[in-house]
Amino acid sequence: MNNETKTNKPRLIDRLKGWIKAHRKLSISIAIVSLLLIACGVTFAVLSLTKKPEPKPVAAVQKKPAPKPAPIVYYSPLTGEKVDNEAATKQAVTAIMIENSPDARPQSGLKQAGIIYEAVAEGGITRFLTLHQQDKPQLIGPVRSLRMYYVDWLAPFNASVAHVGGSAAALTEIRNGNYRDIDQFFNGASYWRATDRYAPHNVYTSFAKLDALNSAKGYTQSDPKGFIRTDGKASTAPNASNVTINISGPLYNTTYTYDKENNRYNRNLAGQPHIDREDGAITPSVVIAMKVDMVKVLEDGYREDIRTTGTGQAVIFQNGMAQEVTWTKANRTSQIVFTDAAGKEVSLIRGQTWIAAVPNGSGSVAWQ
Repeated sequence: MNNETKTNKPRLIDRLKGWIKAHRKLSISIAIVSLLLIACGVTFAVLSLTKKPEPKPVAAVQKKPAPKPAPIVYYSPLTGEKVDNEAATKQAVTAIMIENSPDARPQSGLKQAGIIYEAVAEGGITRFLTLHQQDKPQLIGPVRSLRMYYVDWLAPFNASVAHVGGSAAALTEIRNGNYRDIDQFFNGASYWRATDRYAPHNVYTSFAKLDALNSAKGYTQSDPKGFIRTDGKASTAPNASNVTINISGPLYNTTYTYDKENNRYNRNLAGQPHIDREDGAITPSVVIAMKVDMVKVLEDGYREDIRTTGTGQAVIFQNGMAQEVTWTKANRTSQIVFTDAAGKEVSLIRGQTWIAAVPNGSGSVAWQ
């Protein structure tokens, strides 16, 4: 048995070698295929171990639409009130001298004015300088003569000025070519004399005529230097419900009663409600008593002269409150600036502003 086994082993090997030799090409193919299968198996195993898990799908994030830009809001340089567009802010400004003697009352065109300056013109009689931009009253008057200090107040507004002559100093200044002078003396067709009043208290005009005159002269736009403005809010505890401003005498002194509901001051003149003949009660949003030095000077006769530049004291009445401030005007063409005790400029609320020039020494301001 042992000898037979030993004899069979070589024979099996020889037979295998013989088969391989006889089928050499097939053997090589089988070997190559085997190697390829082994290589594929190894590669698959490696890839299985190193393959990263596929990321989970992320839900698409919807972008919010960009917010629309806030609409631009434009405000009147005179009143601080909203206007329709930028062109309205550059609309021509017109200043008008309005009389205030008892024979001139009730006046026309005061209620609609954006800003009104009030000061003594002569003999204790006060006179108004009204400034208009968006408002266009169609009856304005009585129109009277110009004084030098009114020129100083209107200059920052780049305004035309309607008047009937004036003092020597005022006329010299207003006719020097640096202003928009629309004096009745040279533009008579733009004014008329009313028949229900007697001269000199009967010169009237309208914005139909003044706009046409301004347009003919090329005065179609202005670049006014106004005041800083803010929204008004009635005080819950007003300290200035009744205001008294004495400028000269009983016929010209004024009082103001605060109307909290409308956040305005009802103006009274010589003890009676001051009314515009066409539009009724005059109710400014802001009242300012500006204390000034006033002296007599000799020009074409004796005239009042008010110091308009430098600094002085003032009281601002708005929102039912009184605020004592300092006024400053650097030069003729600069605007008046009102500053508080800390030196910060005070904002005026939107609406009509009435500025009274109260003479130091003879005038007075009180409130409660």
